Order: sequence, then structure tokens, then C-alpha cells
Amino acid sequence: MNSYLEAALKNRTSRYTEIEQQMIMKAYQFAEKAHTKQVRKSGDRYIIHPVAVACLLVDMRLDMSSVVTGLLHDTVEDTSVSLKDIKEEFSEEIAYLVQGVTKLTKIELSSHHTKQAENFRKLVIAMSEDIRVLLIKLVDRLHNMQTLYHVKSEEKRRQVSIETMEIYAPLAERIGMRNLQDELQDLAFAELYPQAYESIRLRLDAIEREGITQIENIVDKLRESLVETGLPAEVHGRLKTPYSIWRKMKKKNILFEQISDVIAFRVIVASVADCYQALGAIHNEYVVVPGELKDYVSMPKPNHYQSLHTAVYFENKRIEVQIRTQDMHKIAEYGVAAHWEYKQNAHLKEGRQYKWLRGLLDILENANNPEEFLEHTKLEMFQDQVFCFTSKGDLISLAKGSTCIDFAYAVHSEVGNRCIGAKVNNKMMPLRTVLSNGDQVEIITSQHHEPSPTWERVVVTGKARASIRRYIRSKQQDEFRELGSAILKKACQQLGVAYKQKDFVPHLERFKCSTHDELCVSLGSGDLTVPEIIKYVHQDKFLESQAQDSQKEEEVILKLPRSVKKSQKQAAVEKDPQALAIKGLIPGMAIRYGSCCHPLPGDKIIGAVVSGKGITIHTLECNNLKHYENKPERLLDVTWDETEVDMFVGRVFMVLKNLPGALGSVSNIIGHANGNIVNLKILRRMNDFFDLIVDVNVQNVEHLNSIMASLRATALVSYIERK
Repeated sequence: MNSYLEAALKNRTSRYTEIEQQMIMKAYQFAEKAHTKQVRKSGDRYIIHPVAVACLLVDMRLDMSSVVTGLLHDTVEDTSVSLKDIKEEFSEEIAYLVQGVTKLTKIELSSHHTKQAENFRKLVIAMSEDIRVLLIKLVDRLHNMQTLYHVKSEEKRRQVSIETMEIYAPLAERIGMRNLQDELQDLAFAELYPQAYESIRLRLDAIEREGITQIENIVDKLRESLVETGLPAEVHGRLKTPYSIWRKMKKKNILFEQISDVIAFRVIVASVADCYQALGAIHNEYVVVPGELKDYVSMPKPNHYQSLHTAVYFENKRIEVQIRTQDMHKIAEYGVAAHWEYKQNAHLKEGRQYKWLRGLLDILENANNPEEFLEHTKLEMFQDQVFCFTSKGDLISLAKGSTCIDFAYAVHSEVGNRCIGAKVNNKMMPLRTVLSNGDQVEIITSQHHEPSPTWERVVVTGKARASIRRYIRSKQQDEFRELGSAILKKACQQLGVAYKQKDFVPHLERFKCSTHDELCVSLGSGDLTVPEIIKYVHQDKFLESQAQDSQKEEEVILKLPRSVKKSQKQAAVEKDPQALAIKGLIPGMAIRYGSCCHPLPGDKIIGAVVSGKGITIHTLECNNLKHYENKPERLLDVTWDETEVDMFVGRVFMVLKNLPGALGSVSNIIGHANGNIVNLKILRRMNDFFDLIVDVNVQNVEHLNSIMASLRATALVSYIERK
């Protein structure tokens, strides 16, 4: 077996120099010795796998270092061999490539999903420096998929297939390795949906057997049409892959019999000018299918793919035609490997030149953890694209369904963070506007603007979502720290002790914090409560306060009642000197206003500490406070900051007469009172009346009461109350 493998490898590597062949054979012997006691799931000797990977890399005409890495790629992961051993026996370059391809299973990770995410994060870092890491990893995955049927565990096969479909096949597409992408997708598809795969494959086999004459006829007719216009061209027909057909069936919700373009035809000509001339000739000869023309020659895909796509009717049957030059065809079939020059220090070793890869690095920089990175990367790789232009004419490629916010972040993360508006084709449009191919977009920014937490629900690209999350997370940490510090100062004030950071330092380890700022963040986010901290830092004063509270009915910050007493609900709305003022905090960050009661300045309020989210503000009358009856330490006295003027959402319920112009009159009354309707929902419609909920931006309770009084004064409003 060993002599057979060695001979097969020698025959494949004959085009390399003698010194390079010696290095490849040395790597083979090194790997054979390292894996000598290992076998594959099939029972075969393990060395078969690295040899198969190396042979595939040779067929792709990659350099000697890549082939050697293919032979050694599992030695560090699965044997006692170290990277230091490889560096000493071979070179630093090969050691780096092996490290990049290694799956790093020795890292202790909590779950398969975390492990997968961490592996992918490491892979992106490695391939950003050397794209060969990705090529080797893809070939490694291809051979593992080709032999996956030997794995007995159905769940393991499924996990590997999902990983292949969601990560490795899209990566192959991104570097233009179409053949590799197709094979990975079909192998994964066959495992994940075996019945669908087998059904489509059998139908394709039947078409190939029965329709060979028809395919040859179409090829001849297309070639004749081109020759008549003076364009000699190669024309080929090929069946689409089972997975591509299944994906189309799912996307369009159609049956196999309804797919008219199962066969795609390729026209290969001499030059770019000939591509457009051939397109004109085909359109002149056959009826064109509307909306199917795609020009990837003038606007290449991110993986450098170029081709003209069109669809025409041939004898009442729809066929798809792709037109390209020979160079374009090589790139379409072999992607980055088609660029590879068999030279030392080839420039294509550098991965950062690929714009899509730089985009993944941006996501990596903004992601909070490997799982979040993997989530955003799937968003980035899995979607079709639209092409838009900046006001200066620069081309920006985006995922299909992208908005102006996605466009802003594609230009630069700071442009995204500061964008306040957008002009689409010289017309002001909302930031949530979905962009179309060819749109010209101008982003308007302001240095004083910050991204809204709600943007995350609007954007579709991984880069935009990761950037928004990072900015919001950073801002949220600042606000948690500020809130936590204010709570501690107020707690110390109530106890009658000076607030000194040094008093808290000896207790940081108890609360799993390394700095005082971290302690404040944990308190502000609700992961810790005031009593938990104070009872250790100021133990004597805390016990004294507890004793006093048992004799008093008044509410203080450290000991709140199990329920909100009726006397408190009836209390006057005077400012409590012991309460914490809500000041300088952005709604949705460290504090939130309860959507259950919609508190407004002027209401008597209380704060409920929600772990990991900060404080939610409720009115004292809110029914949801009953959830905190057994958690008094989670309730916090707060008061409005009278120095700040802002707009808040007040909610009213009204019964309105069902008459023409009634809603318009309500809107006018609210507008004249300087209110702004932000949401309106009709709950029930009858012949004479309808019930509705209206959310209005107001300054305080007095403002809302004024609006309600104005509405009551009109005969159109039968009933109104605050909700």
C-alpha cells in the first residue's frame, strides 16, 4: 500500500523541480511515520487522507509548500508532532500553513457550536494572511465529505454536512472555486436530504441519456448563429447540479418539471468586445426572456467572476446562456487557483487583497465572541448581491435586501455610526430604504449622531450588524458604569458614609471583578444588587440600616417593601431626596421605560433592576410590579431629572365616533397641542364607534393631560383614558 501511494504521489508531482519533489516525498515519509498507528473510519490507513489532499492540490497546480502542507495538515492535530517539529524539519512558512489549517481541537470549548465558531475565526485570521490556507482547508473538507459515508453516527454526518453547506461551500464560492463549491454542496445535500437528492439525480441522468441529441442540436445552432456574424466560438452544454436545481425549486416554489433551464450553455469567445457582439447575435436570433440579462463583465462579482448571463427561447424551450472569454472561463471554473502563478513569493499568497475577506476581518474586529462572528459571517456569505454607487461613482457591492444603513457601513464603519440620512438617486429617503441595482447613494452624516439600537433589526449585512452591536455594547458599558457608580454613591449617602473607591477594592475578587469600574458595570447592568455589595463593604452600617428598617415603614434604597403600598400610590409627586435621578442615560441602553405603563415625567416612578439589562422604569401603579414582591432588592427608588427636557411616549385609549374625517380631526388636535403621534392601532371597529390606542410623544404628564383634555372637548371622542 505504501509503495503504491508513494508511486502515485511521484507520478502526480513530476512537473515540480527535483528539489521540490524531494521535499514533497520527505513530507510524505514524515506524515506516514506520524500517522503509522492511525486508521480512518473506513478501516483504511490514515495516510490515505493526506495523500488524497496533496494529490488534489497538485491537480490545482498549487506550489510545493501547499502540497507539503496537504501532507502534514493533520499531524499537529492528531499526532504527537508539534509545530516546532515541522518548522525544524521543513520551514517556517509550512509551519504557518499547517497551523492555519489545523482545526485546533485541543482548545477547550464548551460546545460543538462554539468549537465550530472558534475554528472558523482562526481560519479567517490565518487565510487573511495567506489565501493558501483556505485552499488547503477546502480540499481537506472535500475529501472528508467524499468519505463521509464511512462515519457511522448519523448525527455526526449531519453536523459535518451542515457545516460544509453553511461555511465551506460559501467560502469556495467567494474565491471562485465553482467546481469545488458544486461538489461540496452536492455531497452535503445528498447527506442532508437523501430522498430529494436521489430523485433529482435520477431525473438528471434520464435527461442526459434521452436529451443528448437535443443538447448537441442546441450547441450546433448557437455555434452557427455566431459563425454567421463572424464570431468563431466554443459552445458547450452542461446539466445543472442537483443542489442548484433543488435550491431553485425551493426559492420559486415549483416542481422539477416546471424548471425550464435544467441545462446551461456556455459560449467562449476571444475578447470582451466579442462577448457583447455574441450577446447581440443571440438576442437577434432568438426571443429573449425578459429580466434575465445580467452583466458580470462590467460589474464582476466579489470573487472576480465575469460573464454575461441571458436566457432565450429555443424552439419554445427556455435555455440559459453564459458568454465569457477563455480567461474568464478559467476564473469561473478554478477561481483563485486560476490566478496562481507557479513562482516563489507569489503575490496571491496574501489574502487581504480580497475585499470580501477584508469584510470578514471587519466583522471579526466588531464581534463580541466567536459565535457572534459566525452568525454575522453567515449573513455576509449567504446572500445574493446588489450593486450600488457612491456619489463619486465608486461601486459598492451589498447583500440583496440591503438598506441605506448597510450601504453606510460598507463605505466605512464611522460613516455608518454617524449617518443621519441618505439621498438615493438625488432624492431624500429613509435610512431603512431597501436599495436596488444601480442606485446612487449619498450618505449624510453628523458628528453628534449615534447609531440606534433599533437599526440592528433593519440591516441585513453581517458587517453592519456587527458594527452596530459593537458600538451599542461599548456605549451600554459606559452607561452601566455611570449608573452603577451613581447607585453606589447614593447608597453610601443614605448610610451616612463617604463614597471611596478604595473601600471596594479588597472585595472585588468576591464579586468576580478586577476593577472598580467592572463592579459598577455589574451593578448598573443588574448582575449585582446594592445589598449584595454594601453588606460586605460597609457591614456595620448595613446591619444598622436593616435594624432601623424593621421599625420603620418608610422606603429606602437598601430595603424596599415586598409590595408597593397603597399609601405610596397616593403620595404626592414631590421629589424624594433619597431617590436616584434619571440623568444623561439613553433609553434602550442602561435604562428602559416600561411598555406596560409608559411612565412620564410627573409620574411617581420606581426602577426594577433586570439582570444584564439595567433598570426598567415603571409607574407605582404598574401591575407588573407584583413580579417583584419576593425580590425587594431588585426595586430601586428613582426620580425624574427636572433639568433635562426630552420627549417620552404616552399611551391613550379612546372610543371615537365612526364618522368621515374623525381620525384627521384627532391628528390635528394632537398636532396643535405640540404632540406627535408615533403609533396608532385600531382595536375594534363597529358601525357607530371604533376603539383605538394612540402613542403620542409628549414632554410630561401635564402635557399629556392637556392633549387628553383637548380631545375630550371634541364631540367626536366619546371616551378617553390613559393606558
